[in-house]
Amino acid sequence: MLLEIQSFNNFFSYENMKWIWVGCVILFALIEIFTLGLTTIWFALGALVMVFLSMLNIPLAWQLLIFLVISGVLLIFTRPLAIKKLKMGKEKTNVDSLVGKHALVTRDITEFEKGEIKINGIYWSARSENNTEIKKDKKCVIVRIEGVQAIVNPVSENKEQ
Repeated sequence: MLLEIQSFNNFFSYENMKWIWVGCVILFALIEIFTLGLTTIWFALGALVMVFLSMLNIPLAWQLLIFLVISGVLLIFTRPLAIKKLKMGKEKTNVDSLVGKHALVTRDITEFEKGEIKINGIYWSARSENNTEIKKDKKCVIVRIEGVQAIVNPVSENKEQ
């Protein structure tokens, strides 16, 4: 029993702590590489700071506390900025980029019948957002896309660009 306690104490000696923190840096970095969740990278950075702080012979309990504080602060305050800067999460697709653009009605859109529009050389099934009638060869603006159907509003003559 005494030998086990001495082995434990030797493993977590001040001389070995820097190598344990280096191992933590590598472990957290590998986890981040495989998950790309921008979560464990902050723990890797916290462990990197601890590599240098462990050379100051700080007790293990304080090292763990400092590591958790540094990692937590980095996670809470810098992760949202990093996500925004890297534009992670929802990206605009080609279909999303059509919203707000003008299109040409190629088949009449009525209250009871779907029509058709043409934008960027592609024909879309379309219906009016407010069940208004839009005649062929008139301009409309795409309000949203629902499945494979464009929801449009007519462009009034005085608002055309």
